[in-house]
Amino acid sequence: MDELVEVVIGRVGRAHGIRGEVSIDLRTDEPGRRFFPGARVTLGSGRELTVEKTTWQRGRLLVTLAGYPDRTAVETLTGELLTTRVKASEIPSDQDEYFDRQLVGLTVLDHRGEICGTVLEVLHMPSQDLLEVKTEAGNRLVPFVKALVPVVDMDAGTLQLADVKGLLEDIE
Repeated sequence: MDELVEVVIGRVGRAHGIRGEVSIDLRTDEPGRRFFPGARVTLGSGRELTVEKTTWQRGRLLVTLAGYPDRTAVETLTGELLTTRVKASEIPSDQDEYFDRQLVGLTVLDHRGEICGTVLEVLHMPSQDLLEVKTEAGNRLVPFVKALVPVVDMDAGTLQLADVKGLLEDIE
C-alpha cells in the first residue's frame, strides 16, 4: 500500500461576492488536480472540508466549500492553510517538473560532481523558484532554473549545479 503524505495546496484568501465563494492563494502548480468538485481539503486546524464548485476569474481560483453558504460564513476561514493527503509516489504531470517534497533533502553536487550541500526548502518567489541550499559556508539561495540546475536525478537523490562562480560561494 502506498504511503500518504500531507501537502500544502493553498491558503484561503478573501471572500468573493455574497454566495460563499472564496479566493485561493495557490501553493500548487496543479490546481485542477487538487481543487475539483468533491475534493477533500483540510484546514490548518485539522477540520476537513469538501470542495463544491470551482471557477477561474481573472487568473484567480474561486472555490465554494460545503457548509459555507455565504460571505459571512466563508470569511471565518480567511488566512487558513489548506492541505490534502496524496500518495507519496505521486509525480507531477510534466516530466520536467518536481513537487517540493521531491526536492527537499536532495544532495547538491557542484559541476564536478562533488557534494556541496543539501536542499532545505523550495521558495516560490514571484519571478522564479529558489532552492535554499545548506552548505558548509551557510545557507544559499539558488534559482531553480535549467541553466543553473541542469541535472536533477531523483533515482540518485541528487541535483547538480552548473559551473557558475558565486552560486554557492561569496565572490570577493
